[in-house]
Amino acid sequence: MCCHTGSPCPCTSPNGGRQSGVEARPAARPGQKVGDRLLRSKAALTAAIHAGGRTVLVVNTRSRKGRRHYPRLAARLAAAGVQVHASFPVDDPAWLHHTLTQALSSSPDLLVFGGGDGSLTTAASRLAHRDTALGVLPLGTTNNLARSLGLPLDLPGAVATLAGGKVADVDLARAGGDVFANMASIGLSVQVAQATPTVLKRLLGRSAYTLTALRHLPAHRPFKATLTANGIQRVLWTHQLNIANGAYHAGRRITRDASVDDRLLVAYRLGDASRLRVTGQTLGQVLAGPRRSRADSRFLSTDRLRVATDPPLPLDLDGEVRATTPVHITLLPQALRVMVPPSFVDT
Repeated sequence: MCCHTGSPCPCTSPNGGRQSGVEARPAARPGQKVGDRLLRSKAALTAAIHAGGRTVLVVNTRSRKGRRHYPRLAARLAAAGVQVHASFPVDDPAWLHHTLTQALSSSPDLLVFGGGDGSLTTAASRLAHRDTALGVLPLGTTNNLARSLGLPLDLPGAVATLAGGKVADVDLARAGGDVFANMASIGLSVQVAQATPTVLKRLLGRSAYTLTALRHLPAHRPFKATLTANGIQRVLWTHQLNIANGAYHAGRRITRDASVDDRLLVAYRLGDASRLRVTGQTLGQVLAGPRRSRADSRFLSTDRLRVATDPPLPLDLDGEVRATTPVHITLLPQALRVMVPPSFVDT
């Protein structure tokens, strides 16, 4: 794999080690030094980007739409007024961290990333507390982060947002030593994420996950989960437990007021030990979620919690299994700068 920068670029091997998570520290303030640079205000960073600041492009060509769109993306961005200084395809997930290191070596004002939620989370973790904004091209299957940011899901609309949007700062979350942007999940969805064929996702989109879930549910065993937040323990049985930083799960709203910018995590289960109630409550969440408030008793809102399960289980972070229970999950407020539409309410 080589970068495409207009000049030869030697390929070196990735370091092979997993990148460490981001510290749960207060959001950096404009004028504060981050690394060897001063953190600009959001308005100043927006102005720099629109004035032709340095932009780099990274695309996960293994994502649902990445391979098809990558060859023309730099030209499409340039036509919209976003000049790309260097572009990098990622054909093998093992090279993603190495490629991001190359892309960030020039200290760009904007890193445009095309891919799905899993690879976008990796990019977001590398940009946490940095004076570089993330630009999102939603090229995955469910694109939950893009939905949470209020981005258009069509490519022309996403490109137009990069050309005419603004920089906002939004929350991330940390599970153990790993950072995620939208959702941490335990249970049936982990099996589904691992078992859904890439070809099926490219053909059917979100429906591929539904079909895979129906196939795995009859054999899935419920588990006991203990959630500890604010000194209080909650014990529950379920087939599926979610802890959301963003506003969407499986392309559907979680609650009407959940946000990637609200300084809160929202934990909730789908069903209890009954397989039938998993199906029923999942359908109910799809239909009623956009009308419910996070103050509803079905949801636990907090900025940090500990999750333990019996038995210990793998933890899915935005579509990638990266940790296991027990785990501490902590909000990282205003940790990520990202390009959003002008209508996005930045708090």
